Formats: sequence, C-alpha cells, structure tokens
Amino acid sequence: MVSQVAFSSPVAHFKLPSTVPLSCNLTGKNFARSFRLTYPKPPCAVSDILVSSGEEEGKVRIAETPPSPNFTNVSLLEPSSTDDIIEAESHLFVQTYARFPVVFVKGHGCKLYDVEGKEYLDMSAGIAVNALGHGNENWVKAVSEQASVLAHVSNLYHSEPQVKLAKRLVESCFADRVFFCNSGTEANEAAVKFARKYQRVKAKKGSELHDPATEFIAFTNSFHGRTMGALALTSKEKYRAPFEPVMAGVQFIEFGNLEAAQSVIQQGKTAAVFVEPVQGEGGIFRAMDSFLKGLRESCDEAGTLLVFDEVQCGLGRTGQLWAHEAYDVQPDMMTIAKPLAGGLPIGAVLVKEEVASTIEFGDHGSTFAGGPVVCHAALAVLDHIQKPGFLDRVAKNGQLLQSLLRAKLGSNPHVKAIRGIGLIVGIELDVSATPLVKSALKKGLLILTAGAGNIVRLVPPLIISEQEIRSGVDILCECISSLD
Repeated sequence: MVSQVAFSSPVAHFKLPSTVPLSCNLTGKNFARSFRLTYPKPPCAVSDILVSSGEEEGKVRIAETPPSPNFTNVSLLEPSSTDDIIEAESHLFVQTYARFPVVFVKGHGCKLYDVEGKEYLDMSAGIAVNALGHGNENWVKAVSEQASVLAHVSNLYHSEPQVKLAKRLVESCFADRVFFCNSGTEANEAAVKFARKYQRVKAKKGSELHDPATEFIAFTNSFHGRTMGALALTSKEKYRAPFEPVMAGVQFIEFGNLEAAQSVIQQGKTAAVFVEPVQGEGGIFRAMDSFLKGLRESCDEAGTLLVFDEVQCGLGRTGQLWAHEAYDVQPDMMTIAKPLAGGLPIGAVLVKEEVASTIEFGDHGSTFAGGPVVCHAALAVLDHIQKPGFLDRVAKNGQLLQSLLRAKLGSNPHVKAIRGIGLIVGIELDVSATPLVKSALKKGLLILTAGAGNIVRLVPPLIISEQEIRSGVDILCECISSLD
C-alpha cells in the first residue's frame, strides 16, 4: 500500500493503514524521494520523523487514530535508491523492457530529475508523447479539475469532454467521425476491423455478389503496434517472429516504391493500405509527395481504403497539425495517439462518413476509451498546439535542430545522414547508436534509437526552446566519440 504526502506545508498529517510495511512517497517542490516505514512494538499513537533531501527538509507527522496495539514507534529506513528500485523491478515485472538504469521522480518543462536529483534534458518526450513537456500548468489543471468531478463512466453513457474532443478533432481534419481508444496499436486494430467491415458491406451492395476484400498492404520499416493485428502490419521480423502466426493477408512493399505498390493493390482483394507519412520507429523516413498521391489514386481505382498512421508524426510534430497536410492528400482513415492527451493513454481513429456508416452498434468497443479525464487533458493539449504561431515555432526549431546537427556532426565519419521534418529528426550512423545513447544519458541527455538500432531519434517536447536545442546538440557533440 502506498500513501502520498504532499509537502504543501512543513507538517503533513495522514493515517496509518492497517497493513505493513507502508511505502510512503514524499513529494514537494524540488523534493521527491521514496521511503519505507516499518512498525516495531510496543504500540504508539504518534511519532514525528524528520525527512531531509539535499538542502530541503520537512517534518512528517505519522498519526494512527485511534491508537492500535498493532503499531508502535514508526522508524524511517533509508530512502529507496536507484539500485533498490531497479532490483525490485527485476523481480516484480515481466521483463519486456530493456530499461536504462535511471529512476525518474519528477519533471518540469523539458527537464527530468532522477532520485539523486540529477537533471536531464529530455529529447525523447516519453517516445514522442509529452508534447507539452512535463508538468504543463494548464494540462495539470485540466487533469485535476476533471478528475475531481468525473473520472470514468464507460461508453454505455455520454460524457461532455468526449464530445468536445471529438468535435475539435473533426473540425481540424478531413474526418467526419471519431472512434476513441487507449493507444496507437488499438487505433490501428480498430482501423483494421473498420476496413474489413467496410469491404464486407460494400461487397453485399454490388450488383454481383462476391467475396469482400480482406487483405492489407504495409511497407518496409513500418511500425503500427504490438497487438496481433497491428503487429501483422509491422515490418520488423523480430517483433513478429515470436508470435507467429499473426493475422494473415498482409503484404509488405518497399517504402516509397509506388510502382511496386500499384502492382499489388487489387480490387476485391486489398481492403486497405496502411502507411506512415513520416516513419518514426522505422528510422525517420519521409514519404515523397508523389508516393502518397499515387497511393491515393490507386486506392480510389481499386476501391481500397487508404489509412494514414500518424500516431508518432501527427499532432504538430512536423510543424503542421497533421503530417499529411504537407502532401495535400487525404486518407479515408487516420490513426492518432501518442501526444494527444499529453502523457495520458488515448488513441483515436478519424474516419470518413463512407466508412463510419458501415459500422454498427457492437462492432467494436472499449471500456476505458475516451474517458472524461483523458479527453479533458487532450483538449488542453489541442488548446496549446493550436495557438497562433505555435506550430510555426515547432517548424522553426526543427530547422534549427537539423542545421546545428549538420554543422557540428555532419562531417563526423560515423554520421551517414541527418533527416527529418519539424521536431522528428534522425541521425543515421554507420554503427549502433546504443553507445551514443548511453553516453548521452550519463551527460544528462535523453535520446532514442530507431531503425535497425543505428539511428538516433530526436523527438523532444514541442515546447523545447532554442537554448535547450543548442544544449542538446552540444552534449551530442561531446558524446559522439563514444562511437569510436
């Protein structure tokens, strides 16, 4: 059991639970440490404990009311260290993540702080999620206000934040309707089902009965998620192989090869084409204008749906609200997720009426999707990124980032290419990027890998300043020798 104690005043009061041990998280401005409390005998009702961290300290009064013979003096053990937490994780969690050896306890803006108080410049944004950085005042206000009023009712009932968010999204793009879910992979799963259902309904309406189109086309270097349908659309063999057979009927075509794609998009066979306008996990590859326009034409001719996956590249990251706006091409469906709620789990499929009209009650659903808290948080995110001039600054800062990287790292023999758009930038190397990522972490910079592990991926919060960009590039320059 965990109790939260906010250091809003020098003394915080709370009741002891009836179970031991208690893990107590003490948090406040410039203060965030975890402590373990134990209860030796004989019984005692109140005990004062002095807690300190660096230059800050505060007294926490531990009070059990009424006094119980099960509790005595409360003794404070050492704060949980990085090693303690990592050790506990290794025993408690299914080991699906190769985590870096750092434990974060708080963040502000583009900075994160670990349990030892060390500061880090965050140019990963929780894998392109924290668009507004950490602790944005309006986002925190939106979450806390909504949570105090209504947190969850399920989709058996209506809620206002959900409707407001749907309206904002529809008004901002090509779509007529929205389906909410909880993540990017769920959004792509929904799009797969909607495409199958659309083709089934369309097949029944024709003058001649025929089997519906059920197959899909995706592209090399694609990443659409880790659940079984989205995984089937993801090109990396290492993700799919341990779980095969995945969903059948998916064909992978070379990203950007329009002629190859056109040769396999077939009427009555291909239900949908899934493509990322800017590939993130795959290595920061931008689609050519002619490629997306050609896909649109071929899909129209074959009666195939075109689905844009903007889970990572959408919602302002490219310097435009939607990545596909740069191409003047509209999809039939678009999947979004990562930054939408600024750090809370949400996903959505934006759908044209032609597709939405084929979906009936019970065809799909989700218990948690589009809950009041996450939708209210998403409205706060949209309020921020749709402010006049904000996306222009994202585009400008993206240009600054690439120009600095080219000027300072472009001549390094390990750097093969620097590419991207807006604040989704990749540095392709001739070796694994892992040593550089680890070295940067030690220097207080958070960056990611992509592609085959040889690409540095930079996806900072969209609020990052020019000075923070310069600082990040300087640290990369300091660490580039780790590749030698």
